[in-house]
Amino acid sequence: MAQLILDDFNLEKAERRLCTEALSTAGNIVGAAALLGITRHALKRRIIKLAIEWPPRPANRPSDAAHASAGLAR
Repeated sequence: MAQLILDDFNLEKAERRLCTEALSTAGNIVGAAALLGITRHALKRRIIKLAIEWPPRPANRPSDAAHASAGLAR
């Protein structure tokens, strides 16, 4: 398991970082919860409490940016 280095002793930041790293590693809530040793319901509560965006938004594709700048909706 990779080592997580924290910048300070802020517990909320540490919890957010652990949750986001677990979500990124596992790719889903069930797997991330298993990595963290908590239930999926507990992880869902933390996602809401910490305002973690999940699933992450996909990066804008070039065609999306062109449509947005032209004022066109898909």
